[in-house]
Amino acid sequence: MKLKILHLYPKEMNLYGDHGNILALVKRCEWRGIKTEVVSYEPGDKIPDDIDIIFGGGGQDSNQNTIESDLKSIAPKLKSLVESDVPTLVVCGLYQLFGEYFETAEGNRIEGTGILNLHTVAGDSRLIGNIVVNTPEFGEIVGYENHSGLTKLGKEVQPFGTVIKGYGNNGKDMTEGAKYHNCIGTYLHGPILPKNPRLADYLIAKAIERQTKSKAKLEHLNDAIENRAHKIATTRP
Repeated sequence: MKLKILHLYPKEMNLYGDHGNILALVKRCEWRGIKTEVVSYEPGDKIPDDIDIIFGGGGQDSNQNTIESDLKSIAPKLKSLVESDVPTLVVCGLYQLFGEYFETAEGNRIEGTGILNLHTVAGDSRLIGNIVVNTPEFGEIVGYENHSGLTKLGKEVQPFGTVIKGYGNNGKDMTEGAKYHNCIGTYLHGPILPKNPRLADYLIAKAIERQTKSKAKLEHLNDAIENRAHKIATTRP
């Protein structure tokens, strides 16, 4: 068994330790004897057809501007992969750009991929702090958010979860993130996967199931340290 992980724009979109999500996926596979190959995608590269997991992190508005035209060029390929149930995690900046558009505070519109039925408009202030979210599939998820974007979900996506503590998509409707097929978009940095191993294992299991066409049975790991980090994160203001 070998899983090929696509890391979108690791140079431009890598705020608040988002690269740690790749490390978590690789190590949790390694501990189970599953081989991995990380394909780092930068503007102008070609995306392989045999991708098993997609990940993209966050970046400043200027970074989003930098990748806008290239992201538009690969949007059909990414949409095809998401529609074919490739497990995907996009955080903050790329979560916004997997939607229809992101409108900056200056009124500039950065076009997204249109993969997720949502749009984002910059607010007057930043939504910053530790966040706790209740999700129907993974229970309690913890992370850290820092964004000015206010995201509104459309009818074709479901919220990733409901905010217990923090702001989430827009600080008003108590939703956080979005889920469509096996694609999860979220504002949670931190990085999110090391402190939420159930989410990491979901991505791995879905990748295996898609490749083997059978139910994945992941070997149990001792997550005492991860669970301790999760618990401590919930106590932070």
